[in-house]
Amino acid sequence: MGKLPNMTQTDIALSVGRIPRVGLGTWQLRGSSAYEAVTAALDIGYRHIDTAAMYRNEAEIGRGLADSGLGREQVFLTTKIQAERFADARSTLEGSLSALGVDSVDLWLAHWPPSDVVGAWQAMRGLRDNGLTRAIGVSNFSPSQIDQLIAATGEPPAVNQIRWSPSDFDRPRLEHSRSVGVVLEGYSAFKSGALREPVVVGIARSLGRTPAQVVLRWHIEHDVVVIPKSSHRERLASNFDVFDFRLSPDEVARIDALAHR
Repeated sequence: MGKLPNMTQTDIALSVGRIPRVGLGTWQLRGSSAYEAVTAALDIGYRHIDTAAMYRNEAEIGRGLADSGLGREQVFLTTKIQAERFADARSTLEGSLSALGVDSVDLWLAHWPPSDVVGAWQAMRGLRDNGLTRAIGVSNFSPSQIDQLIAATGEPPAVNQIRWSPSDFDRPRLEHSRSVGVVLEGYSAFKSGALREPVVVGIARSLGRTPAQVVLRWHIEHDVVVIPKSSHRERLASNFDVFDFRLSPDEVARIDALAHR
């Protein structure tokens, strides 16, 4: 089993509990690839797995979790519901739980904004209150849609999972999330050529790190949870090896500036 860094480095507080800052994304991982990625990640030290009903890999992820030897309480598990499935929200979540082989998930997200965002949020709150998930959140929601949920119910999502990479950096969006108590979680960390950016490559060279590690550490410096995907053990291990170095404020600012060229 991989050696875990200190929890204060690896976790961030949610409105309910804590979420590991680095997790395994599983979009497009199917069958044996999904199972093997999960078992390798958990062996390396990951304690956060992200999936979704539409990924069609929940059963393999559940099997990997069961075969890991870890207790359910040791792994933070996220799944998502498609926007068009809110008419059957309970059955969709119960189907996810059955496939995953668990009684509840740690975080359940609305994968995309449905037409009735407030009605969907109310349905999610009810299923959370019934114990089927510890926390609820959203994905791909705009700040105005989050404000709409808060105005209607007084409760912000625990998390908003959005596309986030150096080229997507958006300080007003980050500051809005912080101001209303929503943790940002980023997917597609390496998109838009982030790993080839001269600024990122130069910082990586100076630190003796890979460009991917620099990008992941940049997320951490901004308190943005990140869920890189890989099915290769060496890359999984490298992506998790980001807790024993820091970026300077100048290095963070230089990476931030990539979004404004």
